[in-house]
Amino acid sequence: MKRLLRYCLYVFLGASLASGAVSAQSDQTELVHFGDLVEVDVIGSYEYDWRGSLTPDGYLDGPDTLENHIFALCQTEEALSVAVQREFAKTLRDPKVAVRILDRSNRAVAFLSGAVRSPKRFQIKRKVQLNELLVLSGGITDRSSGEISIFRPPNMNCTEPKRNTNGEFLKASQPGGAETINIKISDILRGEPAANPEILSGDIVTVSEAMPVYIIGGVNVPQQISLRNQLTLSRAIASAGGLAKEGNSRVTIFRREGRETNRISADLDKIAAGETEDPVLKSFDIVDVPQRGRPARTRTPVIDKGIPMSSTLRALPLRVVD
Repeated sequence: MKRLLRYCLYVFLGASLASGAVSAQSDQTELVHFGDLVEVDVIGSYEYDWRGSLTPDGYLDGPDTLENHIFALCQTEEALSVAVQREFAKTLRDPKVAVRILDRSNRAVAFLSGAVRSPKRFQIKRKVQLNELLVLSGGITDRSSGEISIFRPPNMNCTEPKRNTNGEFLKASQPGGAETINIKISDILRGEPAANPEILSGDIVTVSEAMPVYIIGGVNVPQQISLRNQLTLSRAIASAGGLAKEGNSRVTIFRREGRETNRISADLDKIAAGETEDPVLKSFDIVDVPQRGRPARTRTPVIDKGIPMSSTLRALPLRVVD
């Protein structure tokens, strides 16, 4: 069932991309960001030409020949050309100015990590939506909890540049605080537009991992199982391939509560006959199925998760989306 759901999600994501769900270009990516290399070209003059980046406040870090600083963060090349030209007109006669973004490669990268097959950093140079990045990261794994969070720091992107009544850009990128967007994978599968937002420079996307339980001992496939939707003992045993030939139906659940580990006994035969309740498992429970011919376990098992320590976000491989 898990593989089928994962396959359906992958097919859905790929189909939405093929159907044109992601447009070729985004106004967002065409605006000036922190880290951009900007060129000011005063046509017909080398003396006033300039190349540089932005100050921490979002202004052009120059040119020194201008009387006033020019606010550039989240503005278009055309709007900046008009603003710079207006300033040069105070000292030059009928100046013609062209402003261009020469290099976008130093913008903040977006991160995608968690329950995906290949966590990555993304250098975004065009419009890209969540579903495309999920595909580029290899898709969602079985360990997903079913939820995705997008943490959006302030001043890393230009979500919606504002204009005044004259159509001019306002100083709209004042720090507005961070934003967190929570999304359910089920909403992505249903095609909900709000569940497939555009991913912006600096976004930190995390596909949340479900808390684990561990099934060990006399089952056909001892394994770690992701805890979802009131997972009961009998369902967990079934997910581990059922009892092996040497397995005993009288199982023990080792449950960590505070500083202590409690032992909970359960009989699968009585559960199947309806004589007793099917216990609901909790995060990090260890279900030990005894094996015939071996003594019952008295101490809490030590679980080797077999999962390498996760890398820091900055160490993730970089993928350019252009």
